[in-house]
Amino acid sequence: MARKYEKLAEEIIKNIGGKENVISLECCITRLRFRLKDEDIADTDKLKSLDKVLTVVQNGGQYQVVIGTDVEEVFKEILEYQGVHTVDGIGFNDKDKSRRPLDMFVDTVSGIFTPVLGVLAASGMMKGLLALLVAFEILQTNGGTYKILNVVSDAFFYFMPMFLAYSAAKKFKMDNEFTAMAIGAALVYPSLSEIRSGEVLYKLFEGTVFASPVHIEFLGIPVILTNYASTVIPIILATWFASKVERFFARIMPPVFKSFGVSFCTMLLTIPATLLIVGPVATWLGQAMGAISVTIFNISPMIAGLFMGSLWQILVIFGIHWSFVPIMLNNFATLGNDPVLVVIFTASFAQIGVVLAILIRTKNKKLKGIALPAFITGIFGITEPAIYGVTLPRQKYFFISCIGAAIGGAVVAFFGIKAYVFGAMGIFEYPTFINPATNDLSGMYDGIIASLIAFGIGFALTFPIYEDEGEDILQEKNISENSSE
Repeated sequence: MARKYEKLAEEIIKNIGGKENVISLECCITRLRFRLKDEDIADTDKLKSLDKVLTVVQNGGQYQVVIGTDVEEVFKEILEYQGVHTVDGIGFNDKDKSRRPLDMFVDTVSGIFTPVLGVLAASGMMKGLLALLVAFEILQTNGGTYKILNVVSDAFFYFMPMFLAYSAAKKFKMDNEFTAMAIGAALVYPSLSEIRSGEVLYKLFEGTVFASPVHIEFLGIPVILTNYASTVIPIILATWFASKVERFFARIMPPVFKSFGVSFCTMLLTIPATLLIVGPVATWLGQAMGAISVTIFNISPMIAGLFMGSLWQILVIFGIHWSFVPIMLNNFATLGNDPVLVVIFTASFAQIGVVLAILIRTKNKKLKGIALPAFITGIFGITEPAIYGVTLPRQKYFFISCIGAAIGGAVVAFFGIKAYVFGAMGIFEYPTFINPATNDLSGMYDGIIASLIAFGIGFALTFPIYEDEGEDILQEKNISENSSE
């Protein structure tokens, strides 16, 4: 019995130059992210013509085959039956000097965050739903149901350093990912919180922006303890450092001791070094990043909203949009909310406004068949099918969606909407605008208004002017002739 995606997987592997041309393969929400030994031998035009392949994007050192919502099934088919095995990229350790720093950065960030995006979005949705239930007084915060659901929603975010440690260890090619997880666990170990809330021995850097209380010393060296729960930058830097330490001891350790000795030495050096140096420096760096992003944004929020809103879908095309995730997560950890990247959330609504107008106006049955599922997935924030299948091939309508997204972003900035947790996209993002401290629903209502404005602009600018042209008319003619035979 033939498997559903067997033929597609075979064609993809054949046209990227065979499995021997694959360095690494990762699965994103809508695309297969290959790193190839030689992109020139891949048949890009043939890949683009395959059924179920929306397009191919070459960017950031990655050869990205955009599939859409069926991407996970295709990914599994490639792994299980086509003989292609993922070989993790090596991020900062990459020896290929021809790769640009930006390419390496995008590749590293996507490699670390892509594996956890699903559970990250799911946990954010749960936190948003819980805030909604409290705001409408369906649940009380002192009730058992709320407390259990709060554990469900908050566990991933609290222990996020452990999850990122695992994916970062794979990206930095550590031999033992669980060593990295132990380092992440050390950062959120409960007794550190108890120590941090205890007696202050003295303060370091008093009178500066880096003023820090010291609660404990290690070998006479002051330890600056910060709250590492939900943080991003400290564990990534710590894991990168650990990968260097692990490789060093793996080279010099006698084979009889390697099974435990390498992990022992790596943890013994990395955890104190992280608590003493890496963690505080990374925390200050994160706080500076958060403050800088907000300062730049506050210079002119509406202009920032216009700019980021108009740019977002272009970033999606090149597959580098997920590289902005660390900025948002860092703002959550350091500021408690994100007022900056939230401006891009209306982009998906502008896109589906354009798609709906095309869906109604077009006479091309094939285009209707593409536009309808693209509209539905776009409601939930997955816009690649809409972009690659509908608007981008008809360029002016893609730019109309960018106009709607830009105005929507400006409206978000005007209302001062903030996201309080990372959630899913599209309509599932509304509850993330509820302030959990005050249960204030105004941010959610403002978000709904902003998304409707972006949707309305996309629809209103497209509907009066859309006409099937060129390939659309030819396809419709072919469909009609075939159906009459």
